[in-house]
Amino acid sequence: MRIFFHSLLLVLGAVQAFGQSVTPSPENIRKHISYLASDKMKGRGTGSKENEKAAKYVAKQFKKYHLLPKGTEGYYQPFTAKIRRIVVPDSVREARNVIGFLDNGAQYTIVIGAHFDHLGLGRQGSSKAEKPEGQIHNGADDNASGVAGLLELARYFSGNDKKEPYNFLFIAFGAEELGLVGSRYFVNNPTLPLAEIDFMSNMDMIGRYDASRGVGIGGYGTSAEWPVIFKDVKSDTKFFTDNAGSGGSDHGSFYAKQIPVLFFHTGGHDDYHKPTDDAGKIDTNAEAGILGIQIHLIENAMLLPKLKFTEVK
Repeated sequence: MRIFFHSLLLVLGAVQAFGQSVTPSPENIRKHISYLASDKMKGRGTGSKENEKAAKYVAKQFKKYHLLPKGTEGYYQPFTAKIRRIVVPDSVREARNVIGFLDNGAQYTIVIGAHFDHLGLGRQGSSKAEKPEGQIHNGADDNASGVAGLLELARYFSGNDKKEPYNFLFIAFGAEELGLVGSRYFVNNPTLPLAEIDFMSNMDMIGRYDASRGVGIGGYGTSAEWPVIFKDVKSDTKFFTDNAGSGGSDHGSFYAKQIPVLFFHTGGHDDYHKPTDDAGKIDTNAEAGILGIQIHLIENAMLLPKLKFTEVK
């Protein structure tokens, strides 16, 4: 095993990064977040017209980047979500995941995901505002920032000058705020076999970078190969790792199916689940740096065979 890791590190040091002609763009990140977290989107609450507009926006970007539709209805995978535990009128909403596929003709696929829903007008989910009802919860960090990251990674991997040895499945999950409903629906109704998934990388709240803390990357303990994949990753953007594979975001649904995961998260803040989580507070330059770390990790992982799952004790 020691010989294997030494040989792999030599390969990692010798191989140039894929697709150097394309880099994550702070301006693109700003554009996506400004649209998704604008007041006219009314917080993207599950089942709302604005949530549907957000889904259409993501699908339009997927089409622009020449991703193949991989839902059950084009780019969409519809499902229903309950807003309240007790069934009353309007408590069951139509929702959807938005799924695009980059087909490189490979045996295995890397899943990259982020949820696109938020709390709407404060009547669903868990607002922290004193009087939430009727207030627009824009959800810029939670999770327009993650969706912007998803779209930039879709642009990167579809627009670079390499054909990677893995396929990519890009998923914008619906109804995460109601209990990971969209990701749970996907793993129980996958549009490609779960056995073909190499690992899943999730972004949830990656827009409020604090240089004294850095970005947290969870899932480090979900595969024995992660340490060598991380070993040569250097960045001006500070990061730290955490072993946990489960948790309060969509990667947990994949971990529960014994799939290795990564989870990118810049941490909580005073605007979490409040109407004050606005686009102007997002650090788009730092988010671009976070995406650069993720690209480096993915490119290192693609030098390996399919990752083996490890349960975190």
